[in-house]
Amino acid sequence: MSFKASILTLYPDMFPGHLGHALAGRALERGDWSLEAVQVRDFAEDKHRSVDDTPSGGGAGMVLKPDVLARAIDSIADDARPRLLMSPRGRPLTQQRVRALADGEGVVIVCGRFEGVDQRVIDARQLEEVSIGDYILSGGEPAALTLLDAVVRILPGVMGNQLSGVHESFEGGLLEHPHYTRPQVFEGSEIPDVLTSGNHAAIEKWRHAEAVKLTRARRPDLLASDLLAPDLLVDGRPQPVTK
Repeated sequence: MSFKASILTLYPDMFPGHLGHALAGRALERGDWSLEAVQVRDFAEDKHRSVDDTPSGGGAGMVLKPDVLARAIDSIADDARPRLLMSPRGRPLTQQRVRALADGEGVVIVCGRFEGVDQRVIDARQLEEVSIGDYILSGGEPAALTLLDAVVRILPGVMGNQLSGVHESFEGGLLEHPHYTRPQVFEGSEIPDVLTSGNHAAIEKWRHAEAVKLTRARRPDLLASDLLAPDLLVDGRPQPVTK
């Protein structure tokens, strides 16, 4: 069963975007995952096809109308897929959540625009608000593409080497270790000797230590969060992280 993504948007031409290229694009062509972009404006019933109105109580901007958006959501197959609303006030997207989504049947994503979405449709259609960062975009479409990118790349068969999706930042609660490749010397800087030693246990130990060092320097919050796996395996043995 392939992963199915349904996107509710005022700009369906923005999809699949970059996901129509490279590994994700080839996986889309093979049917490893599917994408439908639904035009929300098609569910407006007035002659102007209005999808927004002024905010109750006053204020700047416009708000997406609940009745129009509800009809658009209801047009999607009623299945067990989670319904997400890309929103800066949502819970931060994590690699844990990405993996949980990838293990499911797919996802329904609502892309907000203007000042926001009427709270009543969020509540009535049980939309889970998700944020990709503490900043504001012009709409939910780029955020939806980012979320789908994170999910699709770890679907079975998308990446040539599935280990590529395991040994990376956030997969064990740590940032990823540094990478090197030939030439051996670049502008006077050499590849660390341990990486060319052939000692795989030593290499794994070095990579783990470097990951901890980078995480402590750049994202110390990860070392104190529940996203961090309690035991990280190095050469098959648990290696607790020292905070």
